[in-house]
Amino acid sequence: MSIGLGAVADTAVRTEDLRRFFENTRAVDGVDLDVKTGEIYGFLGPNGAGKSTLVHVLCTLLLPTSGRAEVAGFDVAHDPVDVRLRIGVALQEASLDPAQSGIELLRLQGRLYGLTKEEVEERLKDLTRLIDIGPALGHRIKTYSGGMRRRLDLAAALVHNPQVLFLDEPTTGLDPASRVRVWDEVRRLNAEGITIFLTTQYLEEADALAHRVGIINEGHLIKEGTPTDLKRALGSDVIIARVEDGAERACNAVREVAGVDQVDVHGDELTVRALDGSAVLSPVAIALDGCGVRVRDLTLREPTLDDVFLELTGGHIQQEGTSDNGDA
Repeated sequence: MSIGLGAVADTAVRTEDLRRFFENTRAVDGVDLDVKTGEIYGFLGPNGAGKSTLVHVLCTLLLPTSGRAEVAGFDVAHDPVDVRLRIGVALQEASLDPAQSGIELLRLQGRLYGLTKEEVEERLKDLTRLIDIGPALGHRIKTYSGGMRRRLDLAAALVHNPQVLFLDEPTTGLDPASRVRVWDEVRRLNAEGITIFLTTQYLEEADALAHRVGIINEGHLIKEGTPTDLKRALGSDVIIARVEDGAERACNAVREVAGVDQVDVHGDELTVRALDGSAVLSPVAIALDGCGVRVRDLTLREPTLDDVFLELTGGHIQQEGTSDNGDA
């Protein structure tokens, strides 16, 4: 067992100046993390930000280029076997043998972790509710839908009762009902004492589940805090105006409205921040009409985590047309 970083009993995941480079790509670039035991930690960022690469390092699938990382008190580079025995991992792409049945895969997973046959069968009873695929559990995995595969992969990560569970975008591709089911299970597992490290692009997922959120962009951890505190730090309401054309002209007009603190333009969308959004909503609408810009919709809402990210980076977390992989 390693010492130093791992000596902190209430820390489940810790990194110090962690870096992972791929040739000229700095996928993870000097990240410091301190995830407490029993915490749900949401790791939030756009595709290509470095989320999956960092998870792969923490799960001992990639070695760090430099820096240190410990999980459950063990160094990921020097004690990888000890780390693997104490973690459960459900990555974006489930590595499931299509020729096996669901029940065969779960039994094999339990045996590989050293559970007796009796312990495996007892554990399977606990996981049946999560799997929730009925008789299909005895069918070949190649017949499963994407949602069924995701749930089976999550169950496989839990067979051995891990101390720390890594979920890399666990609800991507799931229908709303399946997503809510996974959320409920994440909460239940956490209530039983399992630390959960959750990467996601879904803002509502991080908001609903995470005790704390870390926001990563271009390999750098740029902000941490509770979802509530991060949103409160913006200190303003948000008005979103989507226009047909003339966004810059509209921006200039809205900036002149009394009570408007800030206006940003992203394509055909204006993000307007104001301390009292309800008071300035009507003047903003009048200003837009007065500058001759056609408005598609005008919405007042409270700040979201995407607004936090927008404020920090100038871009949105969820960006279409990109994909995350092990190189970013």
